[in-house]
Amino acid sequence: MFASRDRPGWDDEVAALCEVVAALPPARTLDVACGTGFLTRHLRGDVVGLDASEAMVEIARARMPARRFVVADALSLPFGDGAFERVFTGHFYDHLQPGERERFLGEAARVAGELVVADSALRDGDEPVQWQERVLNDGSRHTVYKRYFTGPGLADELGGGEVLHDGAWFVVVRARLR
Repeated sequence: MFASRDRPGWDDEVAALCEVVAALPPARTLDVACGTGFLTRHLRGDVVGLDASEAMVEIARARMPARRFVVADALSLPFGDGAFERVFTGHFYDHLQPGERERFLGEAARVAGELVVADSALRDGDEPVQWQERVLNDGSRHTVYKRYFTGPGLADELGGGEVLHDGAWFVVVRARLR
């Protein structure tokens, strides 16, 4: 669907993103909004993937049968306090509207001491906040809230943190939650 897009440097940046994720120290990690597990597969340690979509979780399970995956709401995590060392999320935080962001950050802090967010970089000419229409392969149309970040901007929003990657297409920030 996206093969015809002109995205200079995209493949190199995807490879760099995967390397940043793979370089994270092994930890008990909850991957929130794991989708099909594209980034989950690079996380090291005891990893649990969570997604609201049963279809996405089924694909992730098939790709990584040795890992645990659950279908659940990212804003009401079904895990006990301190169950993980790290919460990781890729391309989810950018879809959270005010109020949802605070709920997610509260839940992440409740279950883990560290948060790593991988998301879309703010590019020249892009509006940092947008409503976008998405057309799925089945032809259905959906309007989604989308934000774009600079590494330092995302770090500031998360209350400080370490920018692990600040590229042309992606940013990755690690923040302490407690």
